[in-house]
Amino acid sequence: MKALAASRRSRYAPALLVLLALLLIGGLYAALAPKPATAATTGNAQDTQQGKELFQANCSTCHGLDAQGTDIAPSLIGVGAASVDFQVSTGRMPMANNSPQAEEKPAQFNTEEITQMAAYVASLGPGPAIPTAEQVDPAGGDPARGMELFRTNCAMCHNAVGAGGALSEGKYAPSLDDSTPTEIYEAMLTGPQSMPVFNEANIDPQGKQDIIAFLYEQRETSPGGLKLGALGPVAEFVWAFVIGIGGLIGFAVWIGAKSS
Repeated sequence: MKALAASRRSRYAPALLVLLALLLIGGLYAALAPKPATAATTGNAQDTQQGKELFQANCSTCHGLDAQGTDIAPSLIGVGAASVDFQVSTGRMPMANNSPQAEEKPAQFNTEEITQMAAYVASLGPGPAIPTAEQVDPAGGDPARGMELFRTNCAMCHNAVGAGGALSEGKYAPSLDDSTPTEIYEAMLTGPQSMPVFNEANIDPQGKQDIIAFLYEQRETSPGGLKLGALGPVAEFVWAFVIGIGGLIGFAVWIGAKSS
């Protein structure tokens, strides 16, 4: 006991206690801390190298040789494979001209080349990966829940059924009638153009699949007949005014002509 008491009174005891506490905290942190994000690649080393060559030949003029960004285009480090796949497969990149937003057009690269460029950009930093076929399958979603999520988060720009709509400064939310499930999922993951990013905290993977199921259900034949472009009350008013009011005016003119 005397020896234990003497060791406690030692001038080195506080320093040893602090050292032990630091070692304990360091060990707990190493065991429990979240692992750092790693880049999600979509191909092997050969795909990555070929993707780099394609990128430097076709994209580096705007985005820089190492995708670090320039005065006219943003950095692509950390955007992930999903962003590249969406932008290039829909023809939005490379841009045809300096317009308010990149417009959809036929893709300039084939599927293999797009995969290779996506693998290269994914190797530069962590970012969203291309979703799997199972993740984007409309059959795995709930259209009713998808309708609620879509009308809460997307309808203010894309219209209640995904028909698209105008935004400010010459921009627009495109129609989703012809978008593939993968494109819809990738758009939610990466937030292209004026669209916000919907990460898992906003809409989880199942919610994204539910939205895809809802949008695909809108492509079926409407039980109400002619959709009038699915543009809502504006198109319905024009139809009623041109056909309804126009018909009444024409009928009145015909009655007047007959009576005279």
